[in-house]
Amino acid sequence: MSRKSPIKRVLVIDNESYIQEITKICLETVTDWQVITASSGREGIVKAETEQPDAILLDVMMPDMDGLTTFANLHANALTHDIPVILLSAEIQTADRRHYSEMG
Repeated sequence: MSRKSPIKRVLVIDNESYIQEITKICLETVTDWQVITASSGREGIVKAETEQPDAILLDVMMPDMDGLTTFANLHANALTHDIPVILLSAEIQTADRRHYSEMG
């Protein structure tokens, strides 16, 4: 018996286009989700406001506006603060993990 996921649309925010593409292909192949992509924190915030995805996958290490600043902006924005955000990082230290958990 297959269960329908309440998630229908996911926003992937990552400055690396190949990461966006791999994530999009994988998620759309194994789920019925629509994947929206953004290449920067600023673009991601705009797309989150306009597209209202069910969840956001957010890269921590990006130039200009990094993932933590993007997360803070999404969390402070009345249009996006209720959207669940999953932080993605290629590098993580114990202190980083604790800090991310404290962010909510």
